[in-house]
Formats: sequence, structure tokens, C-alpha cells
Amino acid sequence: MPTSKGLSLVETDENGIATAFRGDVLQGLSEPQKAVPARWFYDDAGSELFEDITRLPEYYPTRAETEILSTRGDEFRALIGEGRAVVEFGSGSSVKTPLLLEAIAPAAYVPLDIAGDFLRASADALAAKFPGLPVHPVEADFMRKVELPDAVANLPKLGFFPGSTIGNMVARTATDLLRTMRATLGEGSRLLIGMDLIKDPAVLEAAYDDAQGVTARFNLNLAERINRELDGTIPVEALRHVARWNDDFARIEMHLQATRAIAFEVAGHRFSMAAGETIHTENSHKFSRRSANLLLLAGGWTPRARWTDGEGLFSLILADATIPRSAP
Repeated sequence: MPTSKGLSLVETDENGIATAFRGDVLQGLSEPQKAVPARWFYDDAGSELFEDITRLPEYYPTRAETEILSTRGDEFRALIGEGRAVVEFGSGSSVKTPLLLEAIAPAAYVPLDIAGDFLRASADALAAKFPGLPVHPVEADFMRKVELPDAVANLPKLGFFPGSTIGNMVARTATDLLRTMRATLGEGSRLLIGMDLIKDPAVLEAAYDDAQGVTARFNLNLAERINRELDGTIPVEALRHVARWNDDFARIEMHLQATRAIAFEVAGHRFSMAAGETIHTENSHKFSRRSANLLLLAGGWTPRARWTDGEGLFSLILADATIPRSAP
């Protein structure tokens, strides 16, 4: 069944630029530690670069998660059941998403993403691979509650959030997102979520600073996007990619570091950076079993099952929307 063009719920200005992007960038560049939320990596160019990252030899998460999805299909089918609408938060991977869809025989597939062209291309590819499956792409910022298409309103829902994207957020934001997902999916829903695991820092740092420099280009594309879409004058050649392990917070941090003093404009606002100053662009938190469960519970989800790959590098967790109760 061919996909529709889908819905667009992203607020844009008269030039087609996401208003939230402008607001986040201007606010983040005005703070003492300059920062831009990682979700803005994923314009069409950034989404394509991330797909390249997933194929790098240093980047283990995609291989590990694919291994789980490839080998545990019978368990997914038994626990999740057939006939659910799969709502994927982020455009589907050409590898991982089909493995889940093949395992559980869903009634519909609803990919949500803020990168419209990449979303529609991914949805078209999935629709071609599963010609009998209704596909309803929705261009939206899933950090906010999303009104799903009427065609899936009465179907039980399975949220799918692979790749440990939840790790990109600090605890407060991650909890808010999980609660928003619960509101989007509704009562009786389930969530299958990827969470990367704590491991040797050398392995982690290599995964986020690969020898070919693809992750560096992915990081620098954020500055290029700001220049393209917000009339920016950031001297991208004066920035370098930095990835480092922060043990206190169990996370890899990515930064864009100024190699010299620079001054630039974004959307008519002036900014400057001293040599060595950084723009903090991403966190990638790593989890233990207990910290993963605690985060899910805080976000309104009760963990039910957990799988890891053969090397114990990565986990997939199935959780149920927690039924509200008045006491412990």
C-alpha cells in the first residue's frame, strides 16, 4: 500500500524555517555554556550523515541493536502481539524498523520526524517493502504531544524508539519526553526503547570520534545548518569536533570547539567565542539496568522485558504505560 504524503505539524515562519529551531539556537548561544539541542542535528543532510555513522566500524550501537531485533523476533511477537499500530519516534531505519515490523505483524505504521523530506523518503521505502501495511508519516516535533492520524486512533499502540536517542537528553528532558510519548500513545500502549549501556570509555569515545571523520562532519553540519537556515555567519572552518567521556554523568559529550577567537551573527544577533570555548551539541548518556528502569518509571512506563546483544553492549527494553495509582 503506497504511503500518503502525511501530515505536517511543525510550526514554521514565512520562509519555511522551524520557529523552535530559531528560538533554541538563539537562546542556547546566549548562555554561558553555549549549547544547541541535539534534535536539530537532523535536517536532511544531518539525517543522511547519521545513517552513514551507523555503518562505521567504530559505531557498535546499530549492529548490536540489529542483532537483538534479528534474533528475538519470536519473543517480541509473543510479548507484544499482532495488530498494533507501530508509532516510531524518528524516521525508520532501513535495517532496524523492517525487522520489528516483520516480527509483530502490525496493523499500521506511523513514523514521526521533524525532518520532512527524510521522513517521507523513509516512509515510502517502508511502504514499498510492506505493500499491505498502511503507512501514515507525520512531520512533527515529537518532544511535544502529537495528535496521531484518525486511521490509527482506535488501534492499540506500540511506540518504537530505537538507537538510544533517549540518551541524548538530560534526565529532566528525558523524563518529560517519556511522559509526552505516553500522552501521544495513550492508555494501554507499550514502548520498545533502545538504551545504550555503560562500557569501556575507549570504546565509547571511538564510537563518537571515528577515524574517517564522519561524526565530525555530522557535528559540524549543525553549524552549517544554522548558517543556511538562520542567516548565520559562523566560520565553520574555525570549529573542531570534540567527543569526550564524562564519568560523573555517565555520558559522552560532543562539542564544537573554537580553534581561535571568532565573532558571528545568527538571525541578526551577534555572538562571539574565545579560543577554546565550545558549543555543547550532544550528550549520549549510557545506562545500567537500574538507571534505565528508574528513568522509565519516572516517565510513566513500567519495564516488562529486557534484551541485550551477545556482547552486552546495548539493550532493548519493552515497557507498558504505567496504570495510575494513588499510593506506592
